[in-house]
Amino acid sequence: MGPHVHAGAVTPSPGDATPRGLRERADPFLAAVIFALFARTFLFQAFEVPSTSMEKNVLAGDRLLVNKFLYAPGGRGRPASWLPRRSLRRGDVIVFKFPEDPRRDFIKRVVALPGETLAIRDRIVSVDGRPLEEPYAFYADDSIWPDDPSVAESRRRRDQLAPRRVPAGSYFVMGDNRDDSSDSRFWGEVRAEAIEGRALFVYWSVPPRSSTAGSPGPGGFRSPVELLRATRWDRAFLPVR
Repeated sequence: MGPHVHAGAVTPSPGDATPRGLRERADPFLAAVIFALFARTFLFQAFEVPSTSMEKNVLAGDRLLVNKFLYAPGGRGRPASWLPRRSLRRGDVIVFKFPEDPRRDFIKRVVALPGETLAIRDRIVSVDGRPLEEPYAFYADDSIWPDDPSVAESRRRRDQLAPRRVPAGSYFVMGDNRDDSSDSRFWGEVRAEAIEGRALFVYWSVPPRSSTAGSPGPGGFRSPVELLRATRWDRAFLPVR
């Protein structure tokens, strides 16, 4: 009789340099890489906020974690189809591809939904004829530009906007810092397919390096200690509302 082959796991010695041993040691690393790619593609993604357009809720220099699956279409067989999903709601803070340059990511708040009619009169935002309560809105400028043809249109649009119906499959978005935000008032609505996800929370926050006191300009911080000192620890894990 020939030798018996027993079924079972074979554990290579620590010094096993055979192709099988190398493959088994690489398996956990490859699994981690695959999971990270899956999570980044379908679940979550990190974004850095470069501007002040969402102050005082989201600051320049905030690093956000964005939920990418919440608005994803459902359907059996789709990746992460078992995760909770819902439609966009007014007030959601979203990250999306800028309509005029899809290579850039913007963050704004949803103000009006598809089919709704939005108007702005002396800064007051109305949807379907009803003024919105906007406790999150921030105004750095006390003046209000009138609806006057002698005023530049770019200035009038900041505080005045004639009624407009939001197209199907689109969303009207605005920055919370109403006096310093490039948003739907100026370049129109955001298509649903351009939306990447909903901002969840701040996982880390540090002021933009070029504006940090004591740092050598745009070159950044001089040391890790300086970076740690500049970190806004009070914003860590702060929910975006």
